[in-house]
Amino acid sequence: MPHSSAIHGHVSSGYEPVWEAFVENFERRGEVGASVCVYHQGQKVVDLWGGWADVESKTPWGEDHIGIIFSSTKGLAALCMLVLHDRGRLDYDAPVAEYWPEFAWGGKQHITVRMLLNHRSGLSGLDRPLSLSDLEKPAHMAAACVAQQPMWEPGSAQGYGAISWGILVGELFRRVAGESLGRFLQREIAGPLGADAFLGLPPEHESRFATLYPTTTRERITQIIPRALFSPKVEGRVYRSVLYGSGGGVGRRAFGNPKELGPDGLHNFNSPRVHRMELPWSNGIANGRGLARIYAALANGGELDGVRIVSQAAAKLPHERGSWEHDRIMCKPMGFSLGFVKEQTHLFSPNTNSFGHPGAGGALGWCDPDQGVSIGYVMNKMDFHIRSKRALALAHAINSCL
Repeated sequence: MPHSSAIHGHVSSGYEPVWEAFVENFERRGEVGASVCVYHQGQKVVDLWGGWADVESKTPWGEDHIGIIFSSTKGLAALCMLVLHDRGRLDYDAPVAEYWPEFAWGGKQHITVRMLLNHRSGLSGLDRPLSLSDLEKPAHMAAACVAQQPMWEPGSAQGYGAISWGILVGELFRRVAGESLGRFLQREIAGPLGADAFLGLPPEHESRFATLYPTTTRERITQIIPRALFSPKVEGRVYRSVLYGSGGGVGRRAFGNPKELGPDGLHNFNSPRVHRMELPWSNGIANGRGLARIYAALANGGELDGVRIVSQAAAKLPHERGSWEHDRIMCKPMGFSLGFVKEQTHLFSPNTNSFGHPGAGGALGWCDPDQGVSIGYVMNKMDFHIRSKRALALAHAINSCL
């Protein structure tokens, strides 16, 4: 797929390796359009964008383009829950049923908020078939959650709820706060920080949306299917679990419902209808600058440019791993802390206190409080790797500058 060679923006002195990695993403790693931003010690040190926002119309990716961030949305949802906790409205160790009594049905009465956020509830998927129309009906989604029984004993194992996590957390948030996650995010976090990040895109911003390009048929035939059939590595195990239901079918249940937004329905994320929804697991819309700015506040003790979103004590809570083991869905060792991802130190940061959330295809919101650094990366050409080579190249370049 062709791309524009024009890269715009700036890097501060000493951060030239990030510019070079960003350029290499276009030249060597198949980037189409993207933005990346880095804050260090509360100061913006990298702000780059380039390529195509839309290939067919030859629309360049401009300074203010925004795109789908997939599971990086979960990091924004986890932050909203952290704000509620910081304000004394949510107890992480209370049973979910304390806030949502119907949830207790089917053996879920002892599942705590912490277990749910850390993917230890046994609710890694929902069995009731869902449609796009269902996603627009909160009461219907809540009923599907209530009807679901855990796949294993809650608390006994970790299993990434690719879709169900957001449905469950979104409803829990609504029960506690009396409003939706998206409205809260805009009023209490993104708006005050001046961050381009939305959950439920207002129509007036639709013209800024960069077209999403899922993996092509050629990439599926030459890259994904061979890995699914033959690779003994993590990517192969995950693809087999999602595509063929191996490992007891938990992967297919985690990623495949609703089908309209699953692996075969990714093109639907270009629909304004989907953009307007609030899907706390997948349809956050942002750019690199917006994500980096939000995580910069967390890397800076909960405050940025005079805007405090959480207390210093609350900002430290995601530093510690809340759960760390071989994940039943992702088929690899990884962990979580209050809904944020905790990865191995050779991936996005060398420090275990770092946290954030990557998204399918490559998007990334991340911070390393030890170094006072945050990164936001948003792109429109999906990577077929479990951990995007493009996101990793940028993260490694940033760490080399610190």
